[in-house]
Amino acid sequence: MHCYVAQCLYRISISRVNVEAVQSQTMSYLRHGKQFKSVCWHVSHTRMFSVTKSSRTIMPAWVIDKYGSNDVLRFTRNAGFPVINYPNEVIVKVLSAGLNPLDVSMRDGYGAAALSMKRDPLNIKQSGSEFPLVLGRDASGVIMECGLDVKHFRERDEVWAAIPPWKQGSLAEFVVLSANEVSHKPKSLSHVEAAAVPYVATTAWSALVNTGGLNKDNCAKKRVLILGGSGGVGTFAIQMLKAWGAHVTVTCSQNAERFVRDLGADHVVDYTAGPVEEPLSSLEKFDLILDNVGGDTERWALNLLKPWCGAKFVTLITPFLQNIDSLGIADGMMQSAATGATKMLKHLVKGVHYRWGFFAPSGPALDEIREMVDAGQVQYQMFSLAWSGTDTRLFITECIWAPLVSATV
Repeated sequence: MHCYVAQCLYRISISRVNVEAVQSQTMSYLRHGKQFKSVCWHVSHTRMFSVTKSSRTIMPAWVIDKYGSNDVLRFTRNAGFPVINYPNEVIVKVLSAGLNPLDVSMRDGYGAAALSMKRDPLNIKQSGSEFPLVLGRDASGVIMECGLDVKHFRERDEVWAAIPPWKQGSLAEFVVLSANEVSHKPKSLSHVEAAAVPYVATTAWSALVNTGGLNKDNCAKKRVLILGGSGGVGTFAIQMLKAWGAHVTVTCSQNAERFVRDLGADHVVDYTAGPVEEPLSSLEKFDLILDNVGGDTERWALNLLKPWCGAKFVTLITPFLQNIDSLGIADGMMQSAATGATKMLKHLVKGVHYRWGFFAPSGPALDEIREMVDAGQVQYQMFSLAWSGTDTRLFITECIWAPLVSATV
């Protein structure tokens, strides 16, 4: 038995669907999932590709029927088969699926109120209508069916996608998505490798491009600081920024220093050696800071930005969903708006910009990421480990900082 450790994924390759084995590995990830970036299953089905689209009514999937601990997760062969409701949608046959820490939080009920509002904005359906809920934010597979308005894809096209958290996820045989959320898969990646990329890559893209205003045309010689650079979002951000010509400084643990340097980081600060604000304060100021850490970083990090130069602090650690969960939709949104506006104004008078970054599903972003992957600008560094045993939990705990693991059992 061999494992392949790379950048952002713990995945298990199985032939057919071994319910007991997959359940054991799923429970193992969900116990430790907050320490990793993603988990992915590659399922090889012996059944041929179906061309009888309308005849299917059920499919196998991993679902939860309520929020809670690992016990709520169950495997069923009778999950509802997805249908195309809008002419711009496609049905994807999932060949490889990924779990992210967000899925672990969603299992616990994190963001339930806001996501329910997104699914049912008019509040027509009864409470709990999202169940049975399928988790999984990453998917790689082939197009099974296209809506009438879909022109960019055809049946059997190989695609990948980052699935919005308000939609049914990828731990199922099929998933329905909008065509603008899907992109053709990189030719240089297998389906297993491809399922490790979309969610973290599009999150990094959204933070840097949509919120931070950086892109391949304006990024040259910009100075960027990534707080928490060895995780999934951070590692993709490093490689994107270096491909665009930026100077990248990263904070991470000593164990991850060589890892992020191999990805292209120009300067690395070990946060375990002491307060990172001291060594960072001695450096030239930055054009953009990407915060993957949260906590009290806002207290000192914005002082590291170039004042009155359009510099931005973009944090992916926001109170938005938590506020709605605890205060309700109306009060939670008002509280979030007040908090965000207060912080923006507080720092704007100092000549710097404070912004919240969010994941945004985007097929066009994945198109550009695909080009970077196939050009070798975003790479996977893999090495082989021989191991034995039926319980992978020990192996997982030994790979806390290496967020991508591929296993064959």
